[in-house]
Amino acid sequence: MRVSFKEWVQSGSPFIWLNAGAVAISMIMVLGLIGFIAVKGLAHFWPGQVMQATYTLPGNAPTQIMGQISDREMVGQNQLQAIGLNTVDGADEAERILLKVGNRDVYGGDFRWVLAHHLSEERFPDDAMVIERREWGNFYGFLQKVYKGDELVGDTQQDPQKAWDEFQALIQRALDLHDEIMDIQKGDIGAINYEIDRLRLKERGYELEGELTQERLDELNARRDELNAEYDVLQKKLMDLNKALKRDHFIVTEVNGQVVELHVSEVVRAFKPNQIGIVAKVGHYFAKMGEFLGDDPREANTEGGVFPAIFGTVLMVILMAIMVTPLGVIAAVYLREYAKQGALTRVIRIAVNNLAGVPSIVYGVFGLGFFVYFLGGTIDELFFPEALPSPTFGTSGLLWASITLALLTLPVVIVATEEGLARIPRTIREGSLALGATKWETLVKIILPMSSPAMMTGVILAVARAAGEVAPLMLVGVVKLAPTLPLNTNYPYLHLDQKFMHLGFHIYDVGFQSPNVEAARPLVYATALLLVLVIALLNLSAIAIRNHLREKYKALEM
Repeated sequence: MRVSFKEWVQSGSPFIWLNAGAVAISMIMVLGLIGFIAVKGLAHFWPGQVMQATYTLPGNAPTQIMGQISDREMVGQNQLQAIGLNTVDGADEAERILLKVGNRDVYGGDFRWVLAHHLSEERFPDDAMVIERREWGNFYGFLQKVYKGDELVGDTQQDPQKAWDEFQALIQRALDLHDEIMDIQKGDIGAINYEIDRLRLKERGYELEGELTQERLDELNARRDELNAEYDVLQKKLMDLNKALKRDHFIVTEVNGQVVELHVSEVVRAFKPNQIGIVAKVGHYFAKMGEFLGDDPREANTEGGVFPAIFGTVLMVILMAIMVTPLGVIAAVYLREYAKQGALTRVIRIAVNNLAGVPSIVYGVFGLGFFVYFLGGTIDELFFPEALPSPTFGTSGLLWASITLALLTLPVVIVATEEGLARIPRTIREGSLALGATKWETLVKIILPMSSPAMMTGVILAVARAAGEVAPLMLVGVVKLAPTLPLNTNYPYLHLDQKFMHLGFHIYDVGFQSPNVEAARPLVYATALLLVLVIALLNLSAIAIRNHLREKYKALEM
């Protein structure tokens, strides 16, 4: 049957197709964005081959160049002529290659752009080596000699495989020693320093209260002497470990023949990407990914891992959810169940809805002014006078960041909870009251359980927004690098006054504040992908709880 255009429009079919098209486009854009981030970020961990070539610029002598190819792009003739170069035979464009050449201490930079048509004699030598260092980035070169102390234990001119095996054994020894040193510095010595500082504050507290007796002072000094004695023992052990760590060194040559002596203690790992097979490359890939997820950052956050940022993000979101959920539910219950529905209630609802649209940086300024300076300063004066003038809660930290984000996401929880309360049929309330239950019993045993899935929906939306916010956190809590985690073995274990790292701020810092932009770019993609995955994981956990509650109280809806 033929249908006219007017009838087709009036049937509503165009709007259905329009909505379906909008949803499809949105899904494609989201998946495309995640796919782009994933490809760019995950490729960062793959060990690319090391290319060696002769690079000859017009009017200059040929030089050797070696590195891993990071990027390729086409540049126009005008752009090249502006820097005194030309394309091949007057072509409109020429290909240029971004090489990660490393050796920052030798060349002054990690990356170099080269024109593809000026490269010749390209090859991939099997003995080309990549050394990942704790400082100064990667080193690209060829291993020559390996020394255990002053003893030569490996010479590639005589036995390349034996030299490489000895080199790998010494690297593993240095890594073990480095881990032991870090455990002592961050664990044992960190705990002693923390307790010594607590004794200092305790003594100062006695002084302020006029209760510092000689007996108490002797007791504090005795404990301080014990801690200092333990510290001296650990410091002696630390000096011995550092001396053992710096024992070994090795000789390498870079591609232009310059000989460089390096210490094994500087090396994180060394490998020959042109020589290893696909299985070894996959193993290297997952080892790098594990380092990214589980290690501390190094080299101004452009190398190493992001574990402190993952930990800080998840902990802050959990604290925020714990704070915002009861506050939002209580506010919504009052507005829906107890408040007199009138002009004032409508004004409050309008205010709550408008709060959801306030820019997040405004919440940051409010948090800094009210929570940090006013409330934190008052808490310091009342409860931590012994620490003044150094602030305890009168500076930005985990507590104020969590409260600020709880305030930012509060409207979402209130609106979602109110919607859930409004959907509960009036007959259920009346039935409960008719059976003799009080209003409070009806609310606690019937209404709130039935609306709990809606509350969890509000929490899910709050978590999604809080985990991705960065602007307010820059004012009330996050830092570029936090030496310790806010949750550790030192009493009181959870340090709400401590600053922390955050994945969102880490992306901003690495992407826009890093002096080494080319090295930081892949890390920005990898961290962005990780932030998306962390938010998705938090949301999935909340969704699982919501679905469990929905099934649990399904019988009440019958």
